[in-house]
Amino acid sequence: MRAFNRKISSVHWNGVHGKGEKNVETETQKDIKILAIESSCDETAASVVKNGRTILSNVISSQIDLHKLYGGVVPEIASRKHIEKINQVIEEALKEAGVTLDDLDAIGVTYGPGLVGALLVGVAEAKAISFAKDLPLVGVHHIEGHISANYIENLDLEPPFLCLVVSGGHTHLVIVKDYGEFEILGRTRDDAAGEAFDKVARAIGLGYPGGPKIDKLSKEGNPYAFDFPKAKIEDAPYDFSFSGVKSAVLNHLNKCKMQGEEIVAADIAASFQRCVVEVLVEHAIMAAKDYHIKKLAIAGGVASNSGLRSAMEEACKKNQIKFYHPSPIFCTDNAAMIGVAAYYEFLKGTRHGMDLNAVPNLKLGER
Repeated sequence: MRAFNRKISSVHWNGVHGKGEKNVETETQKDIKILAIESSCDETAASVVKNGRTILSNVISSQIDLHKLYGGVVPEIASRKHIEKINQVIEEALKEAGVTLDDLDAIGVTYGPGLVGALLVGVAEAKAISFAKDLPLVGVHHIEGHISANYIENLDLEPPFLCLVVSGGHTHLVIVKDYGEFEILGRTRDDAAGEAFDKVARAIGLGYPGGPKIDKLSKEGNPYAFDFPKAKIEDAPYDFSFSGVKSAVLNHLNKCKMQGEEIVAADIAASFQRCVVEVLVEHAIMAAKDYHIKKLAIAGGVASNSGLRSAMEEACKKNQIKFYHPSPIFCTDNAAMIGVAAYYEFLKGTRHGMDLNAVPNLKLGER
């Protein structure tokens, strides 16, 4: 196993017999380069990350156009496409970064949560490279990767901070206590926010993927045309529920069809998005105030939603909270975020063996 050393910062202290300073020279060792692999859903991705914050390459092969034909992700098709693309994206990532497998210090890979067949493709590939090149293998939690995406462009961001994770499969409100250490304050009780977006988009005829299409259409509609319900859970103030607002939209559509009323898709999309965004922002700001946290980040695919970004930015500014968010390219599933998370796990000594397996229902914080 290759040796590595962290950067040791200068230390100054006052001597016992006076105010003379002792300097411990900054010691910088070789850069740590990690090849990261992501295949948890419908994106096959590879990235080379240096020292946890510098992205040397970030290659993504998306299957969106393929799954559009079916109105959503088909797991079997996703797995087969990952097998076709995985070697190609890794080769491209290495080429773009200007490195070879011999220049790497570790392999990072998503092993859960996600579609089990899709996850297995990435895990098998990572284990093969790890074994062939005798490189440390670091398994990464997919949601931990999304949270870590905030570190890429926000070099000043360090734990602790509050993070709202919003994606197609997850809606979590967590305190990031340290790198790889989380306290979950709230989660969805039913549909994830992104899942609700997809279902409503399908109902109003927008198709897949629903989130970006509703976001785009919302700009043409009146966000106050309809007052859809916003659920609050009495005994868990930070938890979410989006099945009610989704059902309210579906009921409204059925009512319009039965009574022959006009369906204004733009108004429905804008009103639905406003209700979801308001709940997300209200919960996040309430938690930040309750826990006296002055740094708030968002992550996950829905974090690229323009309505959520602008509303959260405005709310944070109003409450003197510093707001962080990744660029849209790092909100979607990508391997750069996995490489960042893998780097901090690597520094902590996390190593996985050849028995690493896909865990489709892996909980945040589990190892």
